[in-house]
Amino acid sequence: MTDADVEAQIFALLAQRKPHTTICPSEVARALVPEGGDWRHYMPQVRQVAQVLAHQHRLRVTRGGVLVDATAPGGPIRLGRPMDDQPSD
Repeated sequence: MTDADVEAQIFALLAQRKPHTTICPSEVARALVPEGGDWRHYMPQVRQVAQVLAHQHRLRVTRGGVLVDATAPGGPIRLGRPMDDQPSD
């Protein structure tokens, strides 16, 4: 699986959600493998791609609502659109 595949899946899942919602990296990994496949194997790659996208300001990576490094240890993270892409209320 290529990084481009992971990136495309991240943005495809986000496109299916409301603007302010986030996705879990495991959703990305699960969507990329056949049912019953070892999606956990792809989690490091999903986190790495997410971090690259965050550095490019194309993705927001948070833990408990706070921006974090997607590859750093510390618990679950969420992936979302950059705040610049959020419609103002």
